[in-house]
Amino acid sequence: MHFSIPDTEEVKEGSTSYTIYNIYVNGVFHCKARYKQMRLFHDELKKEFGALALPEFPKKKLLALSAVEIEQRRVMLERYIQLVSQDPQMGNSSVFNTFLLTAQQESQIEEAERVSLDTFLMNGHKITISLMSTDQTEDVLEAVAQQIEIPDDFVHYFGLFLVRKEEDGDNSIVRRLQEFESPFLSLKAASKAGVHRIVLRKGYWDASYDDDLLDNKVTMNLLYVQANSDLDRQWVLATREQLAHLGNLRKKGSKREFLRLARTLKYYGYMQFKPCVTDYPQAGTRVIVASGQRELNFRVQVDGLIKEGSFKITRMRCWRITTVYPNADENSPKSSSQESQLELSFEYLMSRDHLQWISIISDQAMLMSMCLQNMVDELIMKKQGKRFKKPQDRLNVKNGGPFKQLSREHSYGVENPESPTGRKIHVRKLPEDQSAINRAMDSVKKLSGKGGQKPDQSIMENDAFEGIGDDDL
Repeated sequence: MHFSIPDTEEVKEGSTSYTIYNIYVNGVFHCKARYKQMRLFHDELKKEFGALALPEFPKKKLLALSAVEIEQRRVMLERYIQLVSQDPQMGNSSVFNTFLLTAQQESQIEEAERVSLDTFLMNGHKITISLMSTDQTEDVLEAVAQQIEIPDDFVHYFGLFLVRKEEDGDNSIVRRLQEFESPFLSLKAASKAGVHRIVLRKGYWDASYDDDLLDNKVTMNLLYVQANSDLDRQWVLATREQLAHLGNLRKKGSKREFLRLARTLKYYGYMQFKPCVTDYPQAGTRVIVASGQRELNFRVQVDGLIKEGSFKITRMRCWRITTVYPNADENSPKSSSQESQLELSFEYLMSRDHLQWISIISDQAMLMSMCLQNMVDELIMKKQGKRFKKPQDRLNVKNGGPFKQLSREHSYGVENPESPTGRKIHVRKLPEDQSAINRAMDSVKKLSGKGGQKPDQSIMENDAFEGIGDDDL
């Protein structure tokens, strides 16, 4: 997960005024918080984990802050919450989740109350549950699972996703909902910017996990519904003969055989993103990107032909999210009201001694970054012989027990003061296990040079990749 505090607000109450810091999660507004609230959050973390475990927190000042000092504090608070979120124990702690959930509730001025929430399957089937408006994501997931009778062993094979209705009638996935938020409140906030709904989808990338679900009628039906949806949206590709065979199996009600055939099809289990632009193989290339099976897949049109390329996650040195202001005057300050674009860039090991930056400009760049992180986490989980948690494991998760999350997104953002575009860069790094990568990196002294940036020094190590070496290249 990526946290940012891109802007602030000045609030006046009578003769006094104070600054509000707007906290975003993966580019989507989550909550507002004052400095004193974040200071209390810091104090609670210090009680639980000790001062030495925590990053630097901006000091309290007695006098009113100038505009420059407010901006300095914003940058420090942003880095603080990013670094805290990257620590598996702190990021999974009740202190962390409670702070973000409470801040979300207070930002929307909501009292906890009994409400109804609609959750949908991929075929539009609606599941309505009764819950408290402040219930966290896993509470809601488990309530939905209980209502449709998903066995406890398989509840966390699935996830809740925020989905937006586009102007062309299609649905696009915004993000997967996290434990530190209330799905009810997140849906309420998102609905102010268009029609949104919460959808239940499988939450894993490795299609072999389907085998665990095929012997249960409920979970098999959920896979069947999603496979049909992906085929209808052409996220999964099939020949006419294969489509005809699938149609016959559908008429017979042979769901298990249908799924076994679907799993052999191209792009089964992938998430496809809206058409966007990449600089590979050349700048300005239109591309369809899909994530799945431990890779990002590109389909591009070159010289009138559709060509395909696959970029394995095990060969990605790092990736970053960049906020670009394409029409900005380089001499003017950047503001949240200016038109901006999101760019996902990853550094890829093209060959033993050659690393290359590849960029994608898309309003779904944050979601792509999350998908990369989720595939990494799942790969590590499988290599270590771990399993998906169960509802009864949640107490262990909150207490840092054996089922705690394996990793969180190791990234933080900095605004480069020397960049004429005022880009904000958030970098996610893979390890330096391979000597070939180290040699190649010695020759790569700076980033791609876009925006006049100086050599990047904000890249952070990813401990979750310590076990991946040359065998995976």
